[in-house]
Amino acid sequence: MTAPATPHERLLAAATELFYREGVHTVGIDRVIAEAGVAKATLYSTFGSKDALIAAYLAVRHREMRERVERAIDRRRSPRDQLLAVFDIQIKLAGDPEYRGCPFANATAEAHAPSADAAADAYRAWLREVLTALVSQAGAADPATLGRQLHLLWDGAAQSTRMDRGRHGARAAKAAAATLLDGALTL
Repeated sequence: MTAPATPHERLLAAATELFYREGVHTVGIDRVIAEAGVAKATLYSTFGSKDALIAAYLAVRHREMRERVERAIDRRRSPRDQLLAVFDIQIKLAGDPEYRGCPFANATAEAHAPSADAAADAYRAWLREVLTALVSQAGAADPATLGRQLHLLWDGAAQSTRMDRGRHGARAAKAAAATLLDGALTL
């Protein structure tokens, strides 16, 4: 893997690593600048502010999760299996010793920056839309409600994984999702 070449890429790579590992509030811009090997003026000319850098970091995280979800869905045929495959993502993430929980929840809990809130809102709306569309395709009578319930399980799994440092919460969330789906789809 080649190192990021442009100052923009280096700043974003440094921010993505540091913000996720240590937190958007804890990591100051001087630390990001030092890690990226650029001048302070470069950060401001490239992103304008720390808030904009946080937004760019969260956009990277959103894109990465979107790609994971799309790959998981593409590997399954039925909407039920596609939904459960989404929960497999969390099981896999939970096994990563570097996993620190949901980057959107972490960022909004640490810094009430407008960009963090907006990025979290966009990410959550996207995920809820994906879940709701899949339950609709599966034939659920009330896709909006079931989509929200599955989203709640997703959120709970992320929090449980972070707090318990293991896969148990993610596995339990997948099992609960299967139970909800089976109940909703047999009506």
